[in-house]
Amino acid sequence: MEMVISFLYPPPPSILLTTMTVVSLAALPFMVWSEMRGNNLKYSKFNNNNNGSSSSSSQKQRLGSSISSRTGMLCLYTPAFLAASASFFLSPSVDLRLLLLKSALSLHFFKRVLEVMFIHKYSGGMSLDVAFTISSGYFSSTALVLYSQSFTLGLPQPGLDLKFSGVVMFMVGIVGNLYHHVLLAKLRTEGEGGGKKEYKIPKGGLFDTVICPHYMFEVLVFWGFFMISQTIYSLSWAMGTTFYLMGRSYATRRWYLSKFDDFPKHTKALIPFVF
Repeated sequence: MEMVISFLYPPPPSILLTTMTVVSLAALPFMVWSEMRGNNLKYSKFNNNNNGSSSSSSQKQRLGSSISSRTGMLCLYTPAFLAASASFFLSPSVDLRLLLLKSALSLHFFKRVLEVMFIHKYSGGMSLDVAFTISSGYFSSTALVLYSQSFTLGLPQPGLDLKFSGVVMFMVGIVGNLYHHVLLAKLRTEGEGGGKKEYKIPKGGLFDTVICPHYMFEVLVFWGFFMISQTIYSLSWAMGTTFYLMGRSYATRRWYLSKFDDFPKHTKALIPFVF
């Protein structure tokens, strides 16, 4: 317990934050199990709307209203970017830790918006309910992690100050994530006449070691957020992201195994040589 206290600020006197932290931690087993069993959020390669034509009409009926993938992805990240950016004006502070956290969050989601606009390749669409669910999650988590940080102003620093190590981890994560997103974009080509996207086994970077190095580096980004923040809520957010991406990377590896007979069996899902 003393070791935990040494790198965390004390719990904030907020029923909202306490509730959301407990809910986030309680949802972890369900999130992992759901993704590993194939109950994926329907975007990217897991969007069933992109699968065979025999089920396309039933898919459309089940999805209801949908938007283009590019628009959907912009909807995922823009509200969180606006929330992080607005925090500079809505709650100005000279506190270095809070300033670093605001900057990291803003940079992360701004990078995501730029990737959606200029890097990622798309086909098919995204259902509005999926776009709303993910967008709400990013927006609320961004707002709550900043709200949680506001309770630390004026408090003594944790015994083990991790904020500068967190900046380094965040930068490694964001650069590694961007690099592997660029590699993915180069490997995926649009079909003739705007047809179905052609997927290939990713090569280059760390793709020969894990099939989702972009997820691995994204995990580092969120642990960077935690180390900069050192609050209980940011810890729960980092843990939630880690376990969700573990489940999703496991499902991604299984997807590649089902699509490509020559997929290298030694390639792990998320953690080199381990998982």
